[in-house]
Amino acid sequence: MAEAVKTYRQVQAEETRIRIAQAARRLFAERGYGATSIDAIAKQAGVATRTVYSAFGTKRELLSLICDQWLAEAGARERAQQVFAIADPVERLRGAAGWLANLYAAGFDVVLIFEAATDESPETRALLRSKLAGRNEVMDAMIASLSDVLRVPLKQAQAIYRALAAPGVYQELVGESGWSPEEFEVFVADSLHRQLL
Repeated sequence: MAEAVKTYRQVQAEETRIRIAQAARRLFAERGYGATSIDAIAKQAGVATRTVYSAFGTKRELLSLICDQWLAEAGARERAQQVFAIADPVERLRGAAGWLANLYAAGFDVVLIFEAATDESPETRALLRSKLAGRNEVMDAMIASLSDVLRVPLKQAQAIYRALAAPGVYQELVGESGWSPEEFEVFVADSLHRQLL
């Protein structure tokens, strides 16, 4: 009986953490990371301020969970494995472009939150660097998996993919110019094909 109560409480606690993170994500996107207080997040989530502190401790921990949720929603890890399984080099590059477009379409608001939070504390900057490094490692590995067919040096090829993945490129094309995520995907795929193979 005590085990069932504990499990129920754990489920409730996790649901509360998710609700708080969703509220924080909305507020960070609307107001900015630095301008959003823990009190405002608590109010938006419908919980006491101490509940937010108890569940996360800092806004930085909220940011980390928001990023993890975004990657899970996008199926980033699973889709990356699918890209690596593609045998044809051209199709693998198309898969890499699709992986990126899907990642941004699933949560470009999170990308913008991260961009805005880079002026915060050294600890927050370190968190953001580590999250970005994880994305870059996957992207670099996708290009490295094609090293035997690249027509440019590997480091250059990886830099080209990262440049196409710069948030400002997606923002300009999709956010400002009205492209669909699918059009962005085709643009990245065609650019990679022309530049790398």
